[in-house]
Amino acid sequence: MSEKTLTRMDLSEAVFREVGLSRNESADLVEAVLLHVSDALVAGETVKISSFGTFSVRDKSARVGRNPKTGDEVPISPRRVLTFRPSHLMKERVANGKKR
Repeated sequence: MSEKTLTRMDLSEAVFREVGLSRNESADLVEAVLLHVSDALVAGETVKISSFGTFSVRDKSARVGRNPKTGDEVPISPRRVLTFRPSHLMKERVANGKKR
């Protein structure tokens, strides 16, 4: 596995190279897409990107957990968590190690 991390700058550079927008327009487009996705998730909507996967927000209820070191019971407060479920096509691509 590689230690490389894909960043916003990498995404905007890819848009610049493949779509032909200027670098500033490419960066603005990436920012707008990410903002739209995050706004939808904050609003509790599900975001489904075909052939990629589905992002959703789940509400987890309060529960009692345990500190693994001491065994003491610790209350865990209710919270919202972000989940991602990859599509079957994405799972296959990752399992096979195939790039485009």
